[in-house]
Amino acid sequence: MNTLSYGLLSLLTRNSRTGYELMQHIQPFWPAKHSQIYPLLAQLEQKGYVEFVHVPQSDKPDKKVYTLTHIGREALRHWIAQPTDEPVTRDELALKVYCIGLVDKEQARKVLHEREVYYQEKKERFMKSYERIEQESVKPPEDLEIDDPLFGIYVLVQKATLKVDADLFWCKWMKSKLK
Repeated sequence: MNTLSYGLLSLLTRNSRTGYELMQHIQPFWPAKHSQIYPLLAQLEQKGYVEFVHVPQSDKPDKKVYTLTHIGREALRHWIAQPTDEPVTRDELALKVYCIGLVDKEQARKVLHEREVYYQEKKERFMKSYERIEQESVKPPEDLEIDDPLFGIYVLVQKATLKVDADLFWCKWMKSKLK
């Protein structure tokens, strides 16, 4: 099984989801297209890792709502214990900054300002995610433990927030170099 398959199984550990919902929720972790997800879901269902129920819709075709099976949960347990690949980084801004001396300072500041706005908007989304965790949790998020269903989401929101804070800091630092 490939990493995207495990990613889809991971997203089903909290609740059942449609293929469309899985596609939306996988994006922060792993960019994937509709054309990748639905064939994988069919394979996962054939192998017994997921099962689905048809949910009738009056104005559209029936939708399939997928649920993780016991076999799928065991496959995830095994996968988690395996060594993790190095993260893949694709950063167009880093490539531009590498040769940023080809443009004037004003254009360079513009590029950095646009990225800073992007990071700020991203941080706001993370803050909303944190607020949802606070609303759903019976205890403060800082007190969540590994077996709590919200723990994984909480620690990932924290990681993402720390990364975006570092990126914002770097943008401000970089802009200070262009004075």
